[in-house]
Amino acid sequence: MQPTNKYIMTLNEAIVARHSVRQYLEKPIESEKVAQLQALIDECNKEGQLHLQLVTNEPKAFAAGMAKYGGFKGVGNYIAVVGPKGKDVKLGYYGEKVVLLAQTLGLNTCWVGLSYKKQPDQYQVLDGESLVAVIALGYGANQGNAHPQKKGIEHFCHVEGAMPEWFRKGMEAALLAPTAVNQQKFEFILHESNRVEAKAKFSFIGYAALDLGIVKCHFEIGAGKENFSWVEMDRLYFLAALT
Repeated sequence: MQPTNKYIMTLNEAIVARHSVRQYLEKPIESEKVAQLQALIDECNKEGQLHLQLVTNEPKAFAAGMAKYGGFKGVGNYIAVVGPKGKDVKLGYYGEKVVLLAQTLGLNTCWVGLSYKKQPDQYQVLDGESLVAVIALGYGANQGNAHPQKKGIEHFCHVEGAMPEWFRKGMEAALLAPTAVNQQKFEFILHESNRVEAKAKFSFIGYAALDLGIVKCHFEIGAGKENFSWVEMDRLYFLAALT
């Protein structure tokens, strides 16, 4: 889904503006914005054969001790990141599309892997599916903070010869993507005919597959889909146990 003039900002602007937010205001999300989020979720589920679900006005998931330990406060809305087992890359890719739409609508978000309590009566997890994360959603008490980037673009990619400008823009967007504890366990390789390969590196923390999908979403927006094609988009480059 591409931004329209109804949006507050473009997706490229949203990539720059987005920061993970853990504290939220007790302010409901307007029905028009809920409808736009749900429309994109429906589109993503159909295209990716996933089961992402929007949950609103539900504070229990972030009322337990784990959420407080993680610094979360006031979370009453979230997206249940549900899909077929082993499809974490797709879940990250499509989930981040919803995150960026939310940012264009003036909302804040945070990917959450552990600091929440499951609420099985609020969403469906069918046979063969798993809940890999949730995405906190709403009006932030603040806009979050950017993580300092200690390593340059060249550390995360491999390019023979001069780096094309579109590829550099894609990498700049990728480095702004949220990853688990900012681990950034990924690499992009530019092949002939503008084919791009994305790899996830091994991580003791986990979530490398989910992170790869999130990062690929950012790269695609920053680089422009018209400038390249993915190489084996769903192939995973780490231990099968991580999926």
